[in-house]
Amino acid sequence: MKCPNCGYEMPEGLLYCEHCGEDIHIVPDFEPELERNLEETMEQAISDVLEELHEGVAGGEEEVPGEEPEHEEYEKDNGNIIHKKRLWPKILLAFVIVLLGAAGAVAWYIYGYNSEEYQVERAIQYVTQGKYDEAISCYNRALELDEENIELIFSLADVYLLKNNKVEYEYLLREIVRSDKATSEQLNGAYGKLIAIYRDREDYRTINELLLASHDDVLLSTYQNYIVKVPEFSVNEGYYTSIQPLKLTAAGSGKIYYTLDGSEPTEESSQYTAPIILESGDYVVKAFVVNERGIASEVVTKEYHIENKEILPPEVSAISGEYNFPMNVEITSDIEDVYYTTDGSDPTYASTAYTGPIPMPLGRSHFKFAKIVGGVTGTVAERTYRLVMNTEYTPEEAVEDVTEYSMSVGKIYDMEGHFDESGDSYVYEYLYVTNIQKIDDFYVIVEVYRTADGNMTRTGNNFAVNAYTGVLFKLQRDERGRLSLVDLEENEDSP
Repeated sequence: MKCPNCGYEMPEGLLYCEHCGEDIHIVPDFEPELERNLEETMEQAISDVLEELHEGVAGGEEEVPGEEPEHEEYEKDNGNIIHKKRLWPKILLAFVIVLLGAAGAVAWYIYGYNSEEYQVERAIQYVTQGKYDEAISCYNRALELDEENIELIFSLADVYLLKNNKVEYEYLLREIVRSDKATSEQLNGAYGKLIAIYRDREDYRTINELLLASHDDVLLSTYQNYIVKVPEFSVNEGYYTSIQPLKLTAAGSGKIYYTLDGSEPTEESSQYTAPIILESGDYVVKAFVVNERGIASEVVTKEYHIENKEILPPEVSAISGEYNFPMNVEITSDIEDVYYTTDGSDPTYASTAYTGPIPMPLGRSHFKFAKIVGGVTGTVAERTYRLVMNTEYTPEEAVEDVTEYSMSVGKIYDMEGHFDESGDSYVYEYLYVTNIQKIDDFYVIVEVYRTADGNMTRTGNNFAVNAYTGVLFKLQRDERGRLSLVDLEENEDSP
């Protein structure tokens, strides 16, 4: 049984509503207008009968002085005989009129009580008159006749809002969003009104819960600024035999907080800023999102078991990119068993073993580094560089200047590096560009002894040529093994 005042479902037999406190009428009241119509009809019929009787007595109906008709009922009035039999048809007619009037009134009441259209019209009239309780009663009766009419629920909710009863207003809107009979337009309207209620209260958490429970993509898109979804994990939970970089992402703006040991994360936990590297071991990752309004999502839990059988790539100091100053390419992790190439091929045992920082070559270069253990090549680290110096002085010019210097001191007698008739020669080659002791950038030129049959050996004589001015220096290592510059004028006897 529903309460006729608020529509609350209540047990049968109660004399008042536990929800709104209104008395329950076991027999429904007549509408005031129907009562008035019935009373007026009956009063009019009785008045007509009395008037007929009065006219019959006053005017006389075939009265015969001093004579009593045979076989007819009569009575004497001052010597006049009045025929009573002739009054009965009129009394009966009046009675029938009264019955018909009452029946009509009852029929009209029954029609109105069972007519949704009539109840809605009456409700609208009551609203315009400010009689909100009467309007609520009419709308509740209309809903009894048509329980699935969502528009009636909207109208009833609006009346409660006019009464400033926001509790019932919110309750009815909740009924609409839970209904499977509401159209998408009706649902959007109900959600919009509910969100307006909670927004005024700054109750964004309830808005978030309400929208997520809707599972309506259009609605979620419309009010996405009020939604905090759980973070998404880039790696499915499970068993892995290699290191897993775990990425956490959040839809919309917000901060992600996480733990790796299974403890519940809070805003005091680690904030996600970069991929989480899951190495060997067991991990229970828990994470949640907090948006700019301070609304927190639910916590997501993922479990991982990692047995790392993978050889990690070497860590390289210089990132890929373009440079205009000398740069060393250096391995910052364990350098044991690390090999590298600069031609783009994968490293093997035949490749160059890494032993220390490598000056970045001029122009474009492509490095590949890998750790090779027991014949197994680990993950390759790749870097691509482009080094362009901000100078017009080239390495080729530096080699030419060093060769001319060697001729000037008599070590060779031509630009090919010959020093006698044997065919052997000293030649000079560009090695790399580097910054020496933070003084400046220099091209490093090495001296090579080349025999007539083509064998080549470094002599140990090295030169440094300023990459911007072209000034030559002898290049040596000091007692600490660091490169140092020596003025050539001080060492002309031993170039």
